[in-house]
Amino acid sequence: MRQNISGSSPYEPIIGFSRAVRVGNTVHVSGTGPVGADDADPASQTRHVLEIIQNVLEQAGASLKDVVRTRMYLTRAEDWEDIGRVHGEFFGPIRPASTMVVVAALLHPSWRVEIEAEAIIASE
Repeated sequence: MRQNISGSSPYEPIIGFSRAVRVGNTVHVSGTGPVGADDADPASQTRHVLEIIQNVLEQAGASLKDVVRTRMYLTRAEDWEDIGRVHGEFFGPIRPASTMVVVAALLHPSWRVEIEAEAIIASE
């Protein structure tokens, strides 16, 4: 069974995507930008993004501890330590497989980070 989960992004209806999709015990979280924290510093943007992801995971019946993979898209390579440090605050003991990629630009010109996540909910 498929469950589409909407978030607060104004881009969802325009682009035609869900913040997350749960199929069975797997949750796929779309690339999540710092909507609402557009002009914040990279660490604050990352914290905001991960709070959005945490919230949507909870709506899907999952939690951060279920995350097995993250992908972080950065617009500036020099931000990697600040962004990585905040990622570690959320995922330090969980340690999902992660990738950081430097890209030319993101959807909003002031965004410095966008993050995707995948979670597998353990059987109870």
